[in-house]
Amino acid sequence: MSPDDVHTYCAAKPGAWEDQPWEGDLVFKVGAADRGKIFAFFGDGTWIGVKAATTREEADEWLVRYPGDAEASPYIGRSGWNRLHTAGAIPDDELREAIDTSYELVRAGLPKKLRP
Repeated sequence: MSPDDVHTYCAAKPGAWEDQPWEGDLVFKVGAADRGKIFAFFGDGTWIGVKAATTREEADEWLVRYPGDAEASPYIGRSGWNRLHTAGAIPDDELREAIDTSYELVRAGLPKKLRP
């Protein structure tokens, strides 16, 4: 997936919006602006950070299937977050599925009244 494709796909999610909480780091959030939660780290466009699963053990499935193109995210990997390379061996449909999973997991964690 190209960086533009990833950006467009993330931005099209219901209630999604982009933010730059740290200089030079674009992320996509879901939920109200003051309480929104990150569901995708955009990175430099060559990778995305997603909540792959609820546990590290479940998220490790990506690392086994795509050893050169998936890795545990620094700092938050223990919580099921992975970095996935967008121009590697991971097919586009699986990258979209990973974004969908991340969005749904993060959205489900929001209070019901704040979910889009």
